[in-house]
Amino acid sequence: MNVLRIIALLLFGVSARAQMQPFALQDVRLTGGAFMNAQDVDLKYILALDPDKLLAPYLIDAGLPLKAQRYGNWESSGLDGHIGGHYLSALAMMYASTGNTELKKRLDYMVTELARCQAKNGNGYVGGIPQGKLFWERIHKGDIDGSSFGLNNTWVPLYNIHKLFAGLRDAYEYAGNQQAKLVLVGLGDWFIELIKPLSEEQIQQVLRTEHGGINETFADLYILTKNKRYLETAQKISHRSLLNSLLEKQDKLTGLHANTQIPKVIGFEKIATLTGNTDWSDAAQFFWHNVSGTRSVAFGGNSVREHFNPINDFSQMVKSNQGPETCNSYNMLRLSKALFLDKADPTYLDFYERALYNHILSSQHPQKGGFVYFTPIRPNHYRVYSQPQTSMWCCVGSGLENHTKYGELIYSHSDNDLFVNLLIPSTLHWKEKGLKLTQNTTFPYKNESGLALQLTKPQTFAVNIRYPKWAEKLEILVNGKAQKIDGKPSEYVSINRKWQKADVITVRFQTATHLEYLPDGSNWAAFVHGPIVLAAKTSTDDLVGLFADDSRMGHETKGKLYPVTSAYALVGNADQYISRIKPVGNLTFSLDSLTLQPFYEIHDARYQMYFQTFSQTSFDEQKAKLKQQEAEALALEARTVDKVNCGEQQPEVDHAFKGEKTQSGYDDERFWRNTRSFISYQLQNRNRVGKFLVISALDSIKAGDVSFLLNDKPAEIIASDGKIIRLKAVDDEVITLKIIAQNGKNTPRFSQIRLLNDH
Repeated sequence: MNVLRIIALLLFGVSARAQMQPFALQDVRLTGGAFMNAQDVDLKYILALDPDKLLAPYLIDAGLPLKAQRYGNWESSGLDGHIGGHYLSALAMMYASTGNTELKKRLDYMVTELARCQAKNGNGYVGGIPQGKLFWERIHKGDIDGSSFGLNNTWVPLYNIHKLFAGLRDAYEYAGNQQAKLVLVGLGDWFIELIKPLSEEQIQQVLRTEHGGINETFADLYILTKNKRYLETAQKISHRSLLNSLLEKQDKLTGLHANTQIPKVIGFEKIATLTGNTDWSDAAQFFWHNVSGTRSVAFGGNSVREHFNPINDFSQMVKSNQGPETCNSYNMLRLSKALFLDKADPTYLDFYERALYNHILSSQHPQKGGFVYFTPIRPNHYRVYSQPQTSMWCCVGSGLENHTKYGELIYSHSDNDLFVNLLIPSTLHWKEKGLKLTQNTTFPYKNESGLALQLTKPQTFAVNIRYPKWAEKLEILVNGKAQKIDGKPSEYVSINRKWQKADVITVRFQTATHLEYLPDGSNWAAFVHGPIVLAAKTSTDDLVGLFADDSRMGHETKGKLYPVTSAYALVGNADQYISRIKPVGNLTFSLDSLTLQPFYEIHDARYQMYFQTFSQTSFDEQKAKLKQQEAEALALEARTVDKVNCGEQQPEVDHAFKGEKTQSGYDDERFWRNTRSFISYQLQNRNRVGKFLVISALDSIKAGDVSFLLNDKPAEIIASDGKIIRLKAVDDEVITLKIIAQNGKNTPRFSQIRLLNDH
């Protein structure tokens, strides 16, 4: 029996509510369309990477000779080894989805090398974290200084090692590599010994740092071994700060780093299925409904500058070039899948399908390959794509995986019945029933799908066809004969009969276009046709850094921000907005001078996905106001040489943040960081044009409570005005700002540091 199926049975047992089971990726093959193209393009990207370069951080830490130098970018600047874990997962799942033997060869080789590193270390540990042994020894001794992304001034080490845990699990589950299971168990045992001396409070302090789904992987270890200490550890390393708020049905997500939270909740849900703890599962559902319903935009993504924005204000997302992060949707799909299988509720598939088509599919370049980190909804902006030899971001790691597993939920099953969940051209082999099903469809370009059954013998079971939330006038025919539709949208239509060897099911429906407004109730809306988000190419100008170099911030666009006031707006009566778009082709529409098409088709261009809607009067008033605000904001950006948003993960990493006895948070719609010791940042003063540092805080900055050093010398204060202080910059290419607390008191909550070329 397939490993995944065994795990599903272990997870779900025989409970009445948990009948739904996934098919193994080996049982499903894509046969055409955009998803198969994405899979093929991803395969080329996977094969373009060098396993020895990805293994180098592990060999370095184990003290073994290198076979190749490690990759640069994030793989040699603190997050060393994280792509290696993702790569194991991608190899395993792509092998399961395609049967490509080169993938299996690479996977087996990497696991063997990791086992060699583990043997050299001698205690079960294997990792690529810089100075890993020294780092973990400090943690073992209870020497813990953690913030949201740094632990003992090390970049998200638990997040990093979680990728290896997950990669080893996937190597065993999807590709049957027995050695991977042995290495995984050894690593898990090492971790249990690592945290054994720590109190519950100390463990929770460690978990303040981004740690991926480390609790989920210990639940997986329990599934694989039946050893209860792994399940106990999974519960012990579940982050109580988030869990407790979810148990109380409280939304405390605003301002939190989004992708730090989602994997924790996947762990909560898996632990719930193993323990029967309905409270934890209810907490996971509460989180899912909150994020999918109030924090996600039309294409399924969430967050701005990697953090959850207020549910009643998406304005920063509309303005930012750092829109929803692809990793977030990667994990929201994993959570949606887990809840769907647990609850057998196709409502989860409505979101899953929306994010799959519009975010995941759009996040890879369909010809050249390359993965997207941020997908801005700012009008007339664009996305950046990774390259195999230069880009080692988190969204490259999850991106490698995203396009390997499109077959995971096209179909599912109970003990006897089949469920058709997604309209994607594919074949299914259900060996236990002697069934081969071939789905022929060109959806979303044609609103029809044909399902051809091939059976070794006639047999009775139900084929359950998902009735999508967006489908209109659903028709189902068996061998050309119309069937009674006994379901409603977001349910299944069940056809229970004795199926013959060559029966054919035809599914037909209609789709319509509607406007979907941002969850904050503002006047920004996107055109959505069925489940497909439509957008317009607006320009191919100034696409600076379209394909990323190896710079630290290569994943962020560098091109000009076009004023939001210049974007196309829908002006007039609201009941006429939809009637203004005219079909001009297959899923293509005209909107005055613009052409709307599926967002996932738009690449190498600036685009507009969201449109402001106005009456004529409000349009005239708003345009004048926004033009002035935009001009002021753009003028400030033009004067800015470099800036740090304090308390935000990526800007702090990018500016070499260091600190002791420091905290961060989110208040008054701004992130902040303070300290009772010190914090420091490095700012780049390109061509030495920066003349002034402007430091903003949420509290008054009092001279006696804080001091400032620039390149280790006392800073010259030019002006101090309540919550803003201005310093004279030093004439160096790199400026290190150190902020020091006085007398052990907390400094003000600093929110932003700007290096300006004038006042």
